[in-house]
Amino acid sequence: MKEKLIYIVLCAIMCIFTFSIIVLNNDLDNEAVTTSSAGVLSNKKIGWGIKRAENHVQPDLGSKNVELLSKYNGIAMGNSNDKYVYLTFDEGYEAGYTSQILDTLKENDIKAAFFITAHYLNSQPELVQRMIEEGHIVGNHTVNHKSMPDLDDDKVKEEIMNLHTAVYEKYNYEMKYIRPPMGEFSERTLELSKNLGYTTTMWSFAYDDWDENKQGREEYAKDKIISNIHNGAVILLHANSKDNCNILDYCIKQIKEMGYEFKSLDEFKQ
Repeated sequence: MKEKLIYIVLCAIMCIFTFSIIVLNNDLDNEAVTTSSAGVLSNKKIGWGIKRAENHVQPDLGSKNVELLSKYNGIAMGNSNDKYVYLTFDEGYEAGYTSQILDTLKENDIKAAFFITAHYLNSQPELVQRMIEEGHIVGNHTVNHKSMPDLDDDKVKEEIMNLHTAVYEKYNYEMKYIRPPMGEFSERTLELSKNLGYTTTMWSFAYDDWDENKQGREEYAKDKIISNIHNGAVILLHANSKDNCNILDYCIKQIKEMGYEFKSLDEFKQ
């Protein structure tokens, strides 16, 4: 229960950034730099955000932040020409819906990515096993879901690699995609992640689905998802949402009818 409450609070913080234009933390105390093979890198915290567009036009993710993410081979949104979409879920804890979500994905022949924490791995090993067996990507959401720019280099590496090692030892599965907790990163943490063999994976669509006190809004959820689909969309959904579980089949079918094709992150096209 403690882990669940912490995750909800952290997701709330992330959601604030999701519904605003990309902002930079102007706190000078957080502008520490670190020396690396690439020179001196800023640790200024960046909060990922989205400025939505209309009529299924790609949203504005912030050109400077996208440029920085791309510099370290991260991904957030595919190209504007191909009608490809990429479905991803964040999994901090299990609320009882992932089995049905996996059933729906299987019925619709969709391969998604699930970003898990150490708590999820330790409490739901059978579900993680099923994700792998059914061809989904299991991504790294770090051990403790802490904002990485707040951690020193060694702690960042521990948060990433301790989970990486645990998953590899348990399933012989090598994770390679990472989603920074709360959507927060810095140039320093981007380079650290890249040097550890990871692709930082952000998103171009999300909504306030993480709050279990805001369920029972299925029509609202359908409208948010369907009306904001766009070419190259990297869709972030939270698997602790009952609404997401209930509307997933409908949304998948509607998105397909609109001419979009679901792709795995392994098939991502910039």
